[in-house]
Amino acid sequence: MTIRVALVDDQQMFRRGVSMIVRSQPDLEVVGEAADGEQAIALVARESPDVVLMDVRMPVLDGVTATQRILGDAAARGGTGPRIIVLTTFDLDADAAAAIRAGASGFVLKDADPDFLIAAIRTVHAGTAVVAASATRALLERFEPAERKPVPPQFDALTGRERDVFAHAAKGLSNSEIARTEYVSEATVKTHISNVLTKLGLRDRVQLVVFAYENGLVDR
Repeated sequence: MTIRVALVDDQQMFRRGVSMIVRSQPDLEVVGEAADGEQAIALVARESPDVVLMDVRMPVLDGVTATQRILGDAAARGGTGPRIIVLTTFDLDADAAAAIRAGASGFVLKDADPDFLIAAIRTVHAGTAVVAASATRALLERFEPAERKPVPPQFDALTGRERDVFAHAAKGLSNSEIARTEYVSEATVKTHISNVLTKLGLRDRVQLVVFAYENGLVDR
């Protein structure tokens, strides 16, 4: 399966470099580039990429707002939209945290190793783990809301085993790590994760992590 990737950044030289990295992989394809958030929205509507690499700071329309609009438009049509990886210069970036809370599936530093970027694209597309789990947790902890929300009633709908899997996933564990911890198969973990996301109305694993932090469920 070829993963279709869109690049969004206002620096042409940066886009060119990332494009070369992505195109070097046999399972990845660059379907288009955009220089700002408005162009990104049009690009996604036109090409329907699987994964979008989205800069957070751009002219015309920033990456956080573009992420909200892209995923909001997809939800309005009854879909989930592309997986969005935000690109940022700093590991503790308020804009990156905002983009993740808006629905982005992860973040990657702009100076990350090319192999890490490629792995991040494949990881969010597969949906089996959180990209840079410890860094994502640190980011959410740094910019955690001042007041935690009351735990939504749908959390009570989770079974005991689903709550166990939720707790592990909230810490960023992958399917294989959860399977080893719970002494079950990865297929079983995948089923539990799918049930948890459906019951809680979440689009992916990183949104599960956000849900856990915002509702004070990380250590429960």
